[in-house]
Amino acid sequence: MRWGLIGAGDIVRRRVAPALIDSPSCEIVAVSRARGELAAAFADDVGARTSYRRWQELVVDPDVECVYVATPVQLHAEQTIAAAEAGKHILCEKPMAMTARECDRMIAACRAHDVRLGVAYYRRFYPAVARVKDIIASGEIGEPVFAQMNAFEYFDPPADHPRRWLLDPAVAGGGPMMDFGCHRLEVLLHLLGAVRRTASIAANVVFTRDVEDTAAVLLQFEQGACGAVVVTHASHDR
Repeated sequence: MRWGLIGAGDIVRRRVAPALIDSPSCEIVAVSRARGELAAAFADDVGARTSYRRWQELVVDPDVECVYVATPVQLHAEQTIAAAEAGKHILCEKPMAMTARECDRMIAACRAHDVRLGVAYYRRFYPAVARVKDIIASGEIGEPVFAQMNAFEYFDPPADHPRRWLLDPAVAGGGPMMDFGCHRLEVLLHLLGAVRRTASIAANVVFTRDVEDTAAVLLQFEQGACGAVVVTHASHDR
């Protein structure tokens, strides 16, 4: 598959691009970044034939079969829909979009144009998570009653930090629950199934900012088990 990459953040450079290069069935043919000189340098680094300053040019490139969307969250829906309308398959970074309505529009566009849409929730493929799923399915530990996942870090970037946009709700949609709590929620959905009801709290405990620094979600799954996901940007202890 011939890939076009929109965005070149740390994860793209360290993980996604090397994985595509190493795959015998994949090739990176185009990249896009808002700064043209950086797009050209990134294309050289990954062996892409073409670089674009405007992502709109990449999604209509006839040589591109699949598009990886790795931009701030506010752009995911627009870029995914445009790629689908151009007949490209899409892998979109998490969280999928800013709202459920945007997610629905992305899904509808991909169905209408008969292309595949994936979201980069890869943790279900971790061997430890697969083992937990097997244990639950086998009944080895009986019926699950409660599952908890915590993710703590200290994140207080200066104004010029490249990931400062994660603190802007208009760009990121929210704080740590949107950024990395969503990974934990996806794992629990994978392990325990659909959710019946939820409750949540979000607060700024340490920082004064426009998105929460700490959040917690309580879940009850359709099959009866309960769960909790707790995340924070305000803890020095991971």
